[in-house]
Amino acid sequence: MKNSTSEGKHGIKWTAQNQLDDLDFTNGLALLSHTHEKMQITKDSVAAVSASVGLSIHKEKTKVLKFKAENSDPITLDGETLENVESFKYLGSIIDEQGGSDADVNERTGKSRTAFLQLKNIWNSKQLSTPTSWLFCCTELKLGELQQPPPRMYKYL
Repeated sequence: MKNSTSEGKHGIKWTAQNQLDDLDFTNGLALLSHTHEKMQITKDSVAAVSASVGLSIHKEKTKVLKFKAENSDPITLDGETLENVESFKYLGSIIDEQGGSDADVNERTGKSRTAFLQLKNIWNSKQLSTPTSWLFCCTELKLGELQQPPPRMYKYL
């Protein structure tokens, strides 16, 4: 990535002296730019450097997400238009063209609501005491992640 961005500043301003050109992930790369032209230049540069070492960009897996973009021209790779998307999911979080977290929060709220509705029989069960029901509640409700309840709750088991 350093080789492909060394020729100029095409990223976004991060601090007064620093530029953020890309986000590197284990299985991918997110290129950042303020303008369509700079994005096209950066993408072409990354493709050229990748090709020089025997790698290629997978066109079907490459997506373009424009945030408050004025230019609607497509980003191309080897003459083919890359797909524009309104949102994508990475590491469980939704990133969308609005730039906020509303879509992510709404999805997580929906998942929590679904989880609660699936446990309705437990809440209404006459065979379980209220503290045991709340133990299930504390265990299950951490945005979809199963976590242990606080140690003081173990006395109810």
